[in-house]
Amino acid sequence: MSDFDAVELTTGEDPSAAIIWLHGLGADGHDFEPIVPHVLWEGAPAIRFVFPNAPVRPVTLNGGMPMRAWYDILSIDSDRGHDQDGISESVSQVESFVAREQRRGIAPERVIIAGFSQGGAIAIQFALTYPHRLAGLIALSTYLLNADSLGKNVHPVNSGLPVFVGHGNMDPVVPFSMGEKVVNELRSMGYAVDWHSYPMAHAVNPEEIRDIQLWLRQQLD
Repeated sequence: MSDFDAVELTTGEDPSAAIIWLHGLGADGHDFEPIVPHVLWEGAPAIRFVFPNAPVRPVTLNGGMPMRAWYDILSIDSDRGHDQDGISESVSQVESFVAREQRRGIAPERVIIAGFSQGGAIAIQFALTYPHRLAGLIALSTYLLNADSLGKNVHPVNSGLPVFVGHGNMDPVVPFSMGEKVVNELRSMGYAVDWHSYPMAHAVNPEEIRDIQLWLRQQLD
């Protein structure tokens, strides 16, 4: 797989900001592509949306079936059965995308990291430990990885990073309590968390998309 295997969409010439958005387990980079026009606002700067594709790998939880996954999920428990090598590889992949944006003229402080479900878990892991200031973090219907040690690995340059967290209160895949844990843990670390719950399952809905648009405008306008 190419280091830069991704779907890209740029909303205008010479983008001044980028959003790197990680899909969920079994999806691909096209999954959130349709959301782009709905999170823009009148007068928004040109933004490059980058939707990386996770590598295809066997997923133990799904009987070893190969699918796009940021890491193998070994079991369902409070830590989602960590595959540390896969987590590290995916965090490194996100770092390579941020570095590429920097080479293309967009500094890290104009880059937002977003992710849904398994992609959200990697987004959190990356954003909190990355050694350069980012513009913000969007974590949707997701959970914490390495919760017991994450606080020790947070990089101070991203302390207080703006964070949007959204979760459905009828989510049968990632329980709502896991989303609440994300919020509580991040707030205990000093992060400015904008927390939203929605009457939905493991998905996004129009209300959440509108809230993301408002939050993005605050960070990038």
